[in-house]
Amino acid sequence: MTTGDKSLALIGPGRAGTTIALALRALGWTVTAVAGRAPDAQSTTTAAAALASRAMPVSDAARGAALVLVATPDRAIEHTIATAEPAIAPGALVVHLAGSRGLDVFEGLRATRADVRVGALHPLQSFPTATIGLERLPGSWAAVAGDPAVSELAHSLGLRTFTLADADRVRYHAAAVVAANHLVSLLGQVERLAAGCGVPFEAFGGLVVACVENAFALGPAGALTGPVARGDLSTVEAHLRALDPAEREAYRALAREAARLTGRRDPGLDRLLDDDQPGRLSGPKNGTSRDSVTE
Repeated sequence: MTTGDKSLALIGPGRAGTTIALALRALGWTVTAVAGRAPDAQSTTTAAAALASRAMPVSDAARGAALVLVATPDRAIEHTIATAEPAIAPGALVVHLAGSRGLDVFEGLRATRADVRVGALHPLQSFPTATIGLERLPGSWAAVAGDPAVSELAHSLGLRTFTLADADRVRYHAAAVVAANHLVSLLGQVERLAAGCGVPFEAFGGLVVACVENAFALGPAGALTGPVARGDLSTVEAHLRALDPAEREAYRALAREAARLTGRRDPGLDRLLDDDQPGRLSGPKNGTSRDSVTE
């Protein structure tokens, strides 16, 4: 990449890749090509139009570009790079946007192209659409690896960066999946339970936001409230009795995680959460509260 050269090719016209390309275009970059499953695929032509660019085959997309963004599914990265490699210009920077993969995906490229620089950039952000993604990108955190130019690129987008070794990528990505996908799935359970008692899902929004803010302000352990934190086993048992059997597994799993956060062991709670039939709990039925919050 020559000084001042701001040409880029996007391979993988999904939401993340398109968002990053649009943000760079707003900073003066020119998108020379967009490639996807096929030049005439709707996702490819739509992204090319949004980026004022041309739809190209993967094998030709990188030609003449100073920056090549690879935003394909994780499993396709190596094949995509191998297909694009003959057209990659000397000195170009090739960056993938995957969270679970590191610099290992470039082993084949680096074996044959010592004149090409490589790196990984994974924004810790959700991009439901490119428009929303552009709003959320500045100030977000991002994992970076590889050539120093990757960090420079991230900082130009307003991202806050941390470096991540290849050996830590899968655990890091698992954390990101829990923070995003699992949290949304848990809210799906809230929606189902709320519907079952005639309460609008939106009514829980303030509680959810407050608890998330508390977790980041106080730490998860310091923010924990509710019956498990209080040791109120009778309330936990009542919940399990009231829940449809299909909802109990998730409740038990998260109650176990809440118990882990307390740092205490409660044999009665352990038996209750491991028991497939609520109501067999031995010991007192009336738990005592240590606070007045009952969420």
